Amino acid sequence: MASLADAADLPTTKAPEPPKSAPNCWVSLWDVLNTSFSDCPLSYAGITLYGTLDVGAGYNTAGSQFNGSYEKGVFYEIKKPSQSGRWSWFPNAQSTSVVGVKLEEQLYQDWLLIGAVELGYNPYSLMLINGPRSLADNNLNSAAFQTAHGDSSRAGQWDNSQGFVGVSNKTYGTVTFGRVNALAAEVISAYDPVRSNAFSFSGSFAGLGSTELARVNTGFVYRLEYQNFRVAGLAQVGNGYALGNGSMGEYQGQIGATFGGFSIDGVVSYAKDVVSLSSYAGTGLPAGYDPNAILKATLSNNTGFVLAAKYKWDPFEVYAGYTWVRLANPSDAFPGGFPTIALGVFVPAGAANASNYDVNRILNSFWVGGKCAISSSLSANIGFYYQNQNDYLPAPATCTGYSTGTSSSKCAGSKSAISGLIDYKPFKRVDIYVGVMVSNVYGGFASGYFKSQNIDPGAGIRVRF
Repeated sequence: MASLADAADLPTTKAPEPPKSAPNCWVSLWDVLNTSFSDCPLSYAGITLYGTLDVGAGYNTAGSQFNGSYEKGVFYEIKKPSQSGRWSWFPNAQSTSVVGVKLEEQLYQDWLLIGAVELGYNPYSLMLINGPRSLADNNLNSAAFQTAHGDSSRAGQWDNSQGFVGVSNKTYGTVTFGRVNALAAEVISAYDPVRSNAFSFSGSFAGLGSTELARVNTGFVYRLEYQNFRVAGLAQVGNGYALGNGSMGEYQGQIGATFGGFSIDGVVSYAKDVVSLSSYAGTGLPAGYDPNAILKATLSNNTGFVLAAKYKWDPFEVYAGYTWVRLANPSDAFPGGFPTIALGVFVPAGAANASNYDVNRILNSFWVGGKCAISSSLSANIGFYYQNQNDYLPAPATCTGYSTGTSSSKCAGSKSAISGLIDYKPFKRVDIYVGVMVSNVYGGFASGYFKSQNIDPGAGIRVRF
């Protein structure tokens, strides 16, 4: 009877667990690195400071000289000036190094004031990323002596990644205005199985025909989510080039849905008078101009779409995506030249090509791949990427040759890559990674190239705060 009485005194429901103690955010470096962003943000009065530092080293079988203005410093994907094997620093190999602040402050009930300002930089040169500047650096260099370079929507601005303000409401959606990411660029990044600057080249798809379309400098974006569905729209406003845009008008619409582990998103896009910049590469420089301040441009009207999907069932994720882009001659020729998105760099009179697409150029791109979470701190990714173009030479011109010997860059051709990445997280804010990408070019894509393949094994560390 005594034992029964003791049993009757036991609780019939589980006692509530004591509340979790707050993490010791700033006691030591160990505590900082091993806490999440939500546990220990660098916040005050609704403003949060954040950043990323990504450094590494590796080897390119067809390498290039380092350029501190260029986002990646060196070429990871095979490019026209790529030549002999070279050991190199690998800046921003996993992701772009950035520093930014974001704002989230309650205005009234469910209404929030939001915003962000973010800059991207090269961690070895500490220079703001400036694609047009990297091109101008090579105006006096012939093809055999060029440093790494490439056009970019990041052009040395203090907000070269993003800089916007807006309002958000769970019911009515989110509206932002300012320097914003294009919807297509965000979808391609989100559905990339490897998602790396050095070990993926889906980034070359993100601008849908021109990398300058990856961001809009004066753009309105509206987003709305309802149950399992989401929609979004982007519209560029104002006088395009004069306000730091890469086109005279960019417009995109998005629709997507998530059902359990399956997600799908589609984006349609149109842009008018799109700019693709290039250097003079040591030839044809017009007299009387500072070679550090001028570039050539090819103009086009770009129409395209993106369709991407992924499915997750622990510990695996699979990804796939497709883009289609048509480049046509622009609506306007701008024979008198115009300013570029880079401060102090312009396209002089007569240097804008407005007839490059008398025959429309068609780009088809797709990718597929997967990710496996081996443990909570270790993952492996693999991806395959492919893009081809049509023969858009005007009649009666014909293509001759093969691979790097192809007669024209307007000939039909393709490029492809297969890549792998292993990522280890010893702390919540730290990634140690190793990866490799094998990239190839063929036909028109390879015309004028020194080599047609690059292999870029590399390793690095990324720290985020």
